[in-house]
Amino acid sequence: MDITWYGLSCFRIRENGATVICDPYDKSVGLTLPKMRADIITVSHNQPGHNAVDKVQGEARVLRGPGEYEVNNIFITGATTYHRKQAHGVGERNVVFFFEFGDITVGHLGDLGELPTQSEIEELNLSEVDILIVPIGGGATLDPTHAVEVIGLFDPKIVIPMHYQQPGLAPEIGANLETLEKFLKEFGATAPDPQEMFKVTKSGLPEETQVILLKPMQ
Repeated sequence: MDITWYGLSCFRIRENGATVICDPYDKSVGLTLPKMRADIITVSHNQPGHNAVDKVQGEARVLRGPGEYEVNNIFITGATTYHRKQAHGVGERNVVFFFEFGDITVGHLGDLGELPTQSEIEELNLSEVDILIVPIGGGATLDPTHAVEVIGLFDPKIVIPMHYQQPGLAPEIGANLETLEKFLKEFGATAPDPQEMFKVTKSGLPEETQVILLKPMQ
């Protein structure tokens, strides 16, 4: 399996000839999505930073809501969660997706902002989550403190942070996001060297949770 980050919440996950693209973004976020092809596209919520499916080539199956799916021999579970509650009421809906690629399970939490309950996690019926891709930048999404709490709920082997301050983001987006350093301090981890692509097999997973940093590819 290999995982590549394109900035914000957009990832490409490839395994056994199948390609998943999570949360492709529009250029309004300040970044330019390179040409990509996918078999599956997931959209956590209907905003330009997450729903630009027209930017991805191929005859992809697009998943936008909760449910259980099987596409190209990948079992996918989508579940309803929410952005952080604002003063005026309930936060916007967010769909988290979990992908079972044979013996490796990857979770992409989109713009999750509210901590799921233990019962909500149990309802996902996941035996384990090997790799968890987590928003850490705050605002409508998890801040570093709550991101660490969510990681503790899922207890993954690999954590990949996303949706935090990075060069090139439009000012109205980047100015409202926390830094990676705040998350690493909260998690109690030193910063590993960023990778352009993370490659892993089931046997190569660590025994204890590790943070993997990816360079945003443009």
